[in-house]
Amino acid sequence: GADAKLELAFTLADGIEYVRAAVNTGVVDVDAIAPRISFFFGISMNMYMEIAKLRAARKLWAHLMQKHFEPSNPRSLILRTHCQTSGWSLTAQEPYNNIIRTTVEAMAAVMGGTQSLHTNAFDEAIGLPTDFAAAMARNTQLILAEESGVGHVVDPWGGSFMMEALTDELVREAGALIVEIEEMGGMAVAVASGMPKTRIEQSATRKQARIDSGSDVIVGVNKFEPKPGREQPVVEPRVIDNSAVREAQVEQLRRLHATRNESHAAEALASLSAAAATYDGNLLELAIEAARARCTVGEITAALEKQWGRYTPSHSISSGSYVVEFGETEGEVDATIAAAAKFAERHGRQPRILVAKMGQDGHDRGANVIASAFADLGFDVDVGPLFATPEEVAMQAIDADVHVVGVSSQAAGHRTLLPELVQSLRTQHSEAMVVCGGVIPSQDYALLHEAGVHAVYGPGTRIPAAARAIIADLEAQLQPPDQ
Repeated sequence: GADAKLELAFTLADGIEYVRAAVNTGVVDVDAIAPRISFFFGISMNMYMEIAKLRAARKLWAHLMQKHFEPSNPRSLILRTHCQTSGWSLTAQEPYNNIIRTTVEAMAAVMGGTQSLHTNAFDEAIGLPTDFAAAMARNTQLILAEESGVGHVVDPWGGSFMMEALTDELVREAGALIVEIEEMGGMAVAVASGMPKTRIEQSATRKQARIDSGSDVIVGVNKFEPKPGREQPVVEPRVIDNSAVREAQVEQLRRLHATRNESHAAEALASLSAAAATYDGNLLELAIEAARARCTVGEITAALEKQWGRYTPSHSISSGSYVVEFGETEGEVDATIAAAAKFAERHGRQPRILVAKMGQDGHDRGANVIASAFADLGFDVDVGPLFATPEEVAMQAIDADVHVVGVSSQAAGHRTLLPELVQSLRTQHSEAMVVCGGVIPSQDYALLHEAGVHAVYGPGTRIPAAARAIIADLEAQLQPPDQ
């Protein structure tokens, strides 16, 4: 969700924080740690901006390392990075267009100087990638590497007035934000304050507003939609049997516990937990030893959580970001706000929604955008924590007395998690309406409806339209039987 300036500043400030933490131990110096650091950038559709971003990253990193640490090894000034093409730029509508989008983004990464690259599959806005889509993503890289010659020149845009000016602009703007972070006490302090999360959410919300209003064009979604009968062929999604996957994993864990040396595993976890409590010892080394003792990731995490607790990020609604950026399109935003106000007049309170994430799904950009946009459009919004169980979401919904539970699903867990949520709500006599959105194949919509999910809002759904539809459905649900 971050724009180029935010991504640059927060990523490099993270790197500075890691180097500083390592050097402050007194065990290693800067030249022992800095050459081993690598970065990860996302690459989206603004081609010139993305190239400039990677060029600015190298300039800034060299400057920051020299300024803060004065390394003697020139390799400590070199920025190494991996890049991944954008996931949010992929569309479920006209999905074969995503092959072109990924190609543009991959070219930007290569011309910007990435050391390694991941290209997304064209069907990832629909479901987990099929073998065919994954092969197309791989072939995109191979054709760029072996046929285009685009990677044969170092910094091919160097000397371009436009590119140099854009690079310098990003260096200045991201550099100023890094100074702000350093004045706060560094990136760890900034993260604890919630500042980076808030600014990323604001940026993502503004971007979605521009898409919904048509200000930012998405071909095949908000402009140049295909005429009826001229749509692209339907993509057959990869279907995951969540129940079978869970059963297989449970059986694998059962065999693991039956065959490992339990005393060795317990000792390894105890040593890890003790080091976490005293900060005496190498946690990474101890975690590796625990893994060699066949401890699971969950057990290793629990050993650390026992001493440190679990970090729960705060969520702040980005008030005004969506409506201000959207502007007006024939009064659509005003009409949505008026519908929410009319609902409140009739029922004594605003329509209230809980935006929830369940299972091992940490992709919360969409959920955060929905929360901020719905708040702007007149809803009372609650936001649940990441990685919640269906039972936990149901309990929060009941405690908050919400009208609607809106679930964001990005990791193919919808076939089991959503029915469990509906069942948990009904078992506790809650009539809260369940709706969902995210990466959900249209072939699964009927299954979800049968399980009690009221509506599914797929990628490309305009937020004001979804908000008005939910209000209308709530009005119908809350209407007295005799009316």
